[in-house]
Amino acid sequence: MAQATTHHGQQMLQAHPQRSAFDERALLDCLEACLDCAQTCVSCADACSAEADPKMLAKCIRLNNDCADLCGVTVRILMRRTASDPSVVRATVEACAIACAACAAECEHHGEHMEHCRICAEVCRGCAEACGRLGSAKATA
Repeated sequence: MAQATTHHGQQMLQAHPQRSAFDERALLDCLEACLDCAQTCVSCADACSAEADPKMLAKCIRLNNDCADLCGVTVRILMRRTASDPSVVRATVEACAIACAACAAECEHHGEHMEHCRICAEVCRGCAEACGRLGSAKATA
């Protein structure tokens, strides 16, 4: 029987002496979604580049790369709690949600013919939703 493991990000957040201005569950969900989305977008961009006509997928590749970068930045900003500015954090999370939604919409155009784009669209939609939940979640502290 497999045992559940605690995510290291969760352990680090719990070990930090400062509490978050955001709901812990919503924060963890957003962090995990952003990490998954960043990895998925990098892989989708690479797969798009390997398709027969990658020029046709230039917008998709660009949005995948932008989304992956914003997801990575969002994780780093969310993990830093010391002297954070809530307006900067919220703007970052909002920008991430916007990038994820744009990437999902573009990948959906190709999803019927390319499995990697279908998967990426699904992951991006989930990340946009997780970012939205974090942005609207009540603070626990």
